[in-house]
Amino acid sequence: QSALEAVANNIANVNTEGYSRKDIKMEARVVSGRGAGVQLAEVRRVIDEGLLKNLRSESCTYEMFASQRIYYERMQEMFGAPGDNKSIGHMIGEFTESLETLALSPEKSLDQAEAVRRAEDVTQKLQEMSATIQDLRLQADQAISDAATQITALAAEIGDFNDKIVRYSSSGKDVTDLKDLRDASIDELSKLIDTAYFYRSDGDVVIFTSAGRTLVDNLPSTVTHSAASAITPTTTHAEGDIAGLFVGTAIAGNDITDEVRGGLIKGMLDLRDTVLPNLQSQLDEMAAEIRDAFNQVHNRGTAFPGSQTMSGTRALVSPSTQTIKLDPTGSVDDVSIILFDNTGDQSAITTLNTIMQVNYGGSGTDDDAKASRGSWTINEVSAHIQAWLRANGASSATVSAATGKMEIDLNSTTLNLAFRDETATANGSSAGDAEIAFDANADGVIDETVTGFSNFFGLNDFFVDNQNENVHESDVVATTFTATAATLSFRDSTGLLGSTVSITAGDSLTEVATKINTSATGVTATIIPDGSGQRLRISHDSGMDMTVTQANTNTLLTNIGMHLADVRISGTLAVRSDISTTPSNISTAAVQWDSNRGASGEYLLSVGDDTTITEIVSLFKTNNQFNTSGGLGSLNTSFESYASAIVATNSSLADNNKLDASFQETLRDSLQLKSDSVRGVNLDEEMSNLILFEQAYSAAARLISVIQNMFDALDRVIR
Repeated sequence: QSALEAVANNIANVNTEGYSRKDIKMEARVVSGRGAGVQLAEVRRVIDEGLLKNLRSESCTYEMFASQRIYYERMQEMFGAPGDNKSIGHMIGEFTESLETLALSPEKSLDQAEAVRRAEDVTQKLQEMSATIQDLRLQADQAISDAATQITALAAEIGDFNDKIVRYSSSGKDVTDLKDLRDASIDELSKLIDTAYFYRSDGDVVIFTSAGRTLVDNLPSTVTHSAASAITPTTTHAEGDIAGLFVGTAIAGNDITDEVRGGLIKGMLDLRDTVLPNLQSQLDEMAAEIRDAFNQVHNRGTAFPGSQTMSGTRALVSPSTQTIKLDPTGSVDDVSIILFDNTGDQSAITTLNTIMQVNYGGSGTDDDAKASRGSWTINEVSAHIQAWLRANGASSATVSAATGKMEIDLNSTTLNLAFRDETATANGSSAGDAEIAFDANADGVIDETVTGFSNFFGLNDFFVDNQNENVHESDVVATTFTATAATLSFRDSTGLLGSTVSITAGDSLTEVATKINTSATGVTATIIPDGSGQRLRISHDSGMDMTVTQANTNTLLTNIGMHLADVRISGTLAVRSDISTTPSNISTAAVQWDSNRGASGEYLLSVGDDTTITEIVSLFKTNNQFNTSGGLGSLNTSFESYASAIVATNSSLADNNKLDASFQETLRDSLQLKSDSVRGVNLDEEMSNLILFEQAYSAAARLISVIQNMFDALDRVIR
């Protein structure tokens, strides 16, 4: 009768997912050494526990890849294929073509506008790609939060099944169906996170992560993750900007973010913290190189017939103390400062080194005579340029760095200003970027050397990012990197931030970050994973511009390539606003020298001069050095080729994900088929059992009937 009931139950659940076939085990009943019929030994589930564990493990890996698929599809849509018209590489190619056209006719407003439009297409595409990456990271973070909630619910559900199974088993009740339901919950749990488990003798199951964090025991654990409300390129879990994934109380020791090895959560963590940030890093590297290389050349030239206003982009945290030197190594470079009329003819000429040695004011003021070639404070440079401009026709001119950036305004409609770096002071000397040595913390030590006076201040940048200089980071270095001894300083407009930081030779990058966080105040140093390496990132806690410097003869910052961070640049890069609205402000020309003009030669500007724009075209047609970034190695290639490499990398990641998911799906389905063949219900087999048990039941009923007749006959005889 029990066997028939089990067969009936099996047949009824033939299509029930997760149901395991039940098998009635019978055994002979023995009383006082003699057979006394039959009894039920147990109701068993027909399953292969080893196969089931393998299935759950492979399902966990499959979900890790499958959960990423929609994200890769989104990235493919945005990044495109290398040959697509909407890919960033194609847009850079179109921008280059527009520059070539402009070089043929630099005076044509239509070609100027087209070049600006194509440049804005590139920056807009970079912004869209960056925004998509951060949006996908935010979605992945939300998916992690949702999965954590599901894990908590499943753990509670499994814990409840545990209680019922132990309680009912102790009273001899059948708990096989409860175990099936518990298995279904364990299956769902294994899709979300990597798990391991074992059974106690009472039927209780204990579940923990592969790293050993308990999810279900006597009491189920709570898994939590507070999703971020917004994510930017500088938002990382490593910096503490993104909450951890906690098992139990939300304390650092319970954060399992770096321990998860599989499941949907692992897939989302990889996307949020590795895959997408790596792509962002590649975009930022390209955007920064476009900005820096283009601006380097653009600052050498000028629009016709010069500029009446200039706004620098370099942040100057203390212009009254920060100093520059003019060509400290060769002592020959100089910077010609030239005023032109509206026809491009020279109105006045001097050099930076010349006017710096002139006393324009009283003793001890910014505009009194200074030493040849420096050191000069930024305020002193501003004061002397302003004094010379006012003395040579621009009587209301202002030059100041009071806003934290160099600002020049001639306040004149008849004069125009241009700078020309030269290899000597004499008028008409060969053009060549002047070497500008910058002492960022006024300690007498050169902290940075930049080529080009206008380029140093960013007075004629084409591309701008409008970001504060509040984040500095190193190049990508090996995880085994060890430091040289150094003394580091951090300053903003308020002065030294905390105390200097002493780094000991042999310190790891993590130890360097720890020492910075201990000694400096108002800044946070963090180790950021990047590709197969890491970066040291230092951020100002209040978002203020700051400088990062080292003591004389120290090489640590040089060794790690510490620089103003490129992170977030692709999301904010834009064409300078006045060039966007007035394309004729593009630097197509360069200041030229004509020895036949005037008494001994003069400088001039020509509306049809293509010197600078031709040099820019050459820049985009030749190779540029790109640093290791986001897993993409150091490359010496063109901008278009590098953009194609980024697109190809994204396409490769998507293809690999598709292949991995397909392989895991096949493996999972194969194991599922094998498991189902063991635990699933076979109707033919059940029908055979049904006939067998039906006949046994009939025979037993016949035997009982005969015995009943015997007792009836005996009863009649006795009577």
